[in-house]
Amino acid sequence: MVNKKLGKRIKKLREQVGYNQQKMAELLGVSRPTISNIENGERKVSTDELIKFSGIFDLPIEVLLDFKKEVEVILDDTKKKVETEPQIRINVPLKNLEKFKEVFLYILNKVGSKPNIGATTIYKLLYFIDFNFYEKYEEQLIGATYRKNRYGPTPLEFKEIVNKMIKEKEITRIKSKYFQYPQTKYLPLKRPDLSKLKANEIKVIDDVLNLLSDLNASQISEYSHNDIPWLTTEDQEIIEYESVFYRTSQYSVRDYNEDIQ
Repeated sequence: MVNKKLGKRIKKLREQVGYNQQKMAELLGVSRPTISNIENGERKVSTDELIKFSGIFDLPIEVLLDFKKEVEVILDDTKKKVETEPQIRINVPLKNLEKFKEVFLYILNKVGSKPNIGATTIYKLLYFIDFNFYEKYEEQLIGATYRKNRYGPTPLEFKEIVNKMIKEKEITRIKSKYFQYPQTKYLPLKRPDLSKLKANEIKVIDDVLNLLSDLNASQISEYSHNDIPWLTTEDQEIIEYESVFYRTSQYSVRDYNEDIQ
C-alpha cells in the first residue's frame, strides 16, 4: 500500500515538474523501467533514493511521505491556487507575504552562502525565528504555518512564496550536493529592505542565525525535536504558536550554547 501511494505521488510530482521517465531515471541514476516500477508501486524506494527524490522535487522527505493532507496556499496579491481538493487552506495576507520575503532575503544575505544552508535547514531557521519572536513579544513576526513532520517543523507557505520570489528575480534556486546528498540552495539576487524590519525583529533573527546557522540539516532537525511546541503537537498536525509558552529554559534556542558545551 505504501509503495503504491508513494509511487503515485512521485509520478504526480514528476509530471508537475515536466520530466519524462527517462529524464527522471537519469537524475536518479537508475534505468527508465525502474522509474516505471516505482511509480506503479512494484518496487520499494530505498532511503538513498528518497533523499535523491527530495532534492529533485525540492521537497523535504517528510512532505514527500505525507499522504494524508494536501495543502492549498493562496497569496492575497495573486489569488493563485496551487493544489486541488486541499484539506488545509492557507491565506497569506500581503503584509505577511512581504515580511516573509524580507526575512528570507535577510537570512540568505547573511548565511545563504554557507555550504550547510539548504532548504531543510532554512525551514528550521524560519521556525525558530517565528516561535522565538512570539515567545518574547506575543506577536507574530513572519506568521508562517508550520506542520509537525518526522524531520521537524515545515513551513507550508514556503514553496509558493519562494516560487513567486524566483519569478520576480529576487532569489535564485540551484541544485547542489552537500557531501554525497543532493541539496536545494537559494541565493539572493537583491538585499532585504531593512526599513521593513524592526530592530527587535532583526535582533531575534540574528540571535537564531548566530546560534543555529552552522548546523547541517540533520543536526538542526534533531535539535528542533527537543523544542516544546514540536513535542506537544501530534504528528502531521499544525504547530500552534501558543504552545511556545510551554517551553522550559532547557529547550529554548537561547540556551543552545549551554546545551552544546
